[in-house]
Amino acid sequence: MTISDIVSILEARILCGEDKLSTEVYSACCSDLMSDVLAFVNEKTVLLTGLTNMHVLRTAEILDLKCLIFARGKIPNDDIIARADQMNLVVLTANKTMFTCAGLLYDGGLRGAAMAWKEEDKL
Repeated sequence: MTISDIVSILEARILCGEDKLSTEVYSACCSDLMSDVLAFVNEKTVLLTGLTNMHVLRTAEILDLKCLIFARGKIPNDDIIARADQMNLVVLTANKTMFTCAGLLYDGGLRGAAMAWKEEDKL
């Protein structure tokens, strides 16, 4: 799936990175806990979140994410958008809940990021 497909599926608004919409993505992750994203996401992916702070950008940078999608129509401040643009991230906002965004993207063929479980974490 391309980021352009995501824009279409979610009827999202592009906040930066419009020149990178042809980028292919293979998985997605939804979380407002960046520690969970750092612990479980181990591949290039799309992050759906409701957080609009600098921690999201730091997480995206560490994991080499391709695209950030802010759910519930949230829009980060201009400093965050400018920094995301410098990082070559595509930033979108979607006027839907995170659950709805995830469902629509899954229905469109995008799958969840693989999680690496430790044996002791299994029930």
